[in-house]
Amino acid sequence: MAKTAIITGGSRGLGAAMTKKLAELGYNVVVNYRSDRSQAPTEEMVEQLKKEYGVEAIAVKADVSNYEDCQALVKAAVEKFGDKIDVLVNNAGITNNCNFIDITPEQYTRVINTNLLSLLHMSHLTLPYLVDHDSCIVNTSSVGGLVGVINQADYCAAKSGVIGLTRALALEFASRKVRVNAIAPGMIMTDMLRGVNQDELNALAATIPQGYIGDPSDIAGALEYIVTAPYLTGQTISPNGGFVMP
Repeated sequence: MAKTAIITGGSRGLGAAMTKKLAELGYNVVVNYRSDRSQAPTEEMVEQLKKEYGVEAIAVKADVSNYEDCQALVKAAVEKFGDKIDVLVNNAGITNNCNFIDITPEQYTRVINTNLLSLLHMSHLTLPYLVDHDSCIVNTSSVGGLVGVINQADYCAAKSGVIGLTRALALEFASRKVRVNAIAPGMIMTDMLRGVNQDELNALAATIPQGYIGDPSDIAGALEYIVTAPYLTGQTISPNGGFVMP
């Protein structure tokens, strides 16, 4: 029987690359998106996954910072694919990029809720369907969870919390055959970096020991390793070109 994976924030950027990797590995996928503008491209991607990889896939709109939306997302997955879930990828995330004096409580609360609280929501709701068979949770952290970043206090706090959550759940559920790991991407060429001018982009690349900015496929490759590595749990893998060496 085909295995089932849920991925939050799976419609674009790193999430889209990981979604495609899961389909390539033969997983039926539940692809979460949040905004109305993402609906059409997500549904289009789902249809492409079906054609290209021969898997089943559904797109589900949900704001995973909200517990009730997470309940609806997990319910849709179980109704479509049954009560055994094999992989949960907690990937949804946002950033403010604002200095901590000027930021508003509403702004930093939204980042914490999306980047950390959503992982608690989704893990809490999905674990009953993950336990007692070989399964895994993969959490998206960041190099910002390993080191401080200027104008990213809320983001770094959330991404550090992701690593702590990963370790705690890995310990708690190892005996129930659930592995829990994290990916902490470095600078990866996504829409956010594409908006940077060429000189700034070159300056960014020069700070990386390997000399270039990574591709979303680098993160998808890390995901593939994690989901196929039976003796790996409680770990944070950071594809970052040597930018951070924890």
